[in-house]
Amino acid sequence: MTAVAGQGACVPGRQPLRFGLAGTGYWARIAHAPALGSTPGIEFAAVWGRNPDAAAELAASHGAAAYDDFDAFVGGVDCVAFSLPPDVQSELAVRAASAGKHLLLEKPVSTNTQTARALALGAREAGVASVVFFIARFQPAIRAWLAEVAAGRWAGGSAIWLGSSLADDSPFNTPWRRDKGGLWDLGPHAVSVLSAALGPVTSVTADAGAADLSYLVLHHDTGATSTVTLTLNAPSMVDSFDVYIWGQRGKSAMPALDGDPVAALQVALTELAAGVGSGARAHPCDVQFGCEVTRVLAEAERQIAARKQAG
Repeated sequence: MTAVAGQGACVPGRQPLRFGLAGTGYWARIAHAPALGSTPGIEFAAVWGRNPDAAAELAASHGAAAYDDFDAFVGGVDCVAFSLPPDVQSELAVRAASAGKHLLLEKPVSTNTQTARALALGAREAGVASVVFFIARFQPAIRAWLAEVAAGRWAGGSAIWLGSSLADDSPFNTPWRRDKGGLWDLGPHAVSVLSAALGPVTSVTADAGAADLSYLVLHHDTGATSTVTLTLNAPSMVDSFDVYIWGQRGKSAMPALDGDPVAALQVALTELAAGVGSGARAHPCDVQFGCEVTRVLAEAERQIAARKQAG
């Protein structure tokens, strides 16, 4: 099927990058599709989903083409934006990278260290650009805060995300979140922000509480340590993501997350497109960094499972 141009504007004198969207769920509909359809220099050209009817409906609403064959879908675009469960994403993204397609990935890139490494290696060997959408890292106020705190030395930090996605009426109450919980859904955000503020994570110590509570101690290469508390099972009235760091300079709190995912995705798409155009392949939130986040969380998961088994 031939794709029809989406609504994104083009950069004068340059052909727009043709993007395909892999995924048709709630996040694909409210965030990815609107961002793909409104980012300058991008043509929202195609949709593929595991549910062909949902793919056809989403594609029609954005003037794109629907595909029921993933390889045919990949063949018709320059870049693929993924909005799929992480372990479905990692398998398909390797195939897209091997076909030379640039990648906009969701976090986590995988919940398995081996498949995350395979994806990172595949992207590097194929020479494709990649960006992982850690939403806080693409919001201007949080970026400004990270740039400010990066100039100082800090002793520690804390991130607490009390989420309510496991509520019966939540659109994010999906099978993979019920299976993997807050450690894998919210943990990538916490590790991403604390890594940017305090330095790369060299090791993690992890334990769990009741009802999806996870606790992490992160050790950073700067000598700082930070703590993380995560759950998807909190009451909706306390749903929040709070981060602060502290040291001799005092205490500094991260600005609150902006509630608009489309604006942040537009930034991510624009930066991916810039990397494609310039030939630059490194990005602070590229798939190599996404692989490191998976490494940290997989080790945390291993420790939690071992503690539970030990009683």
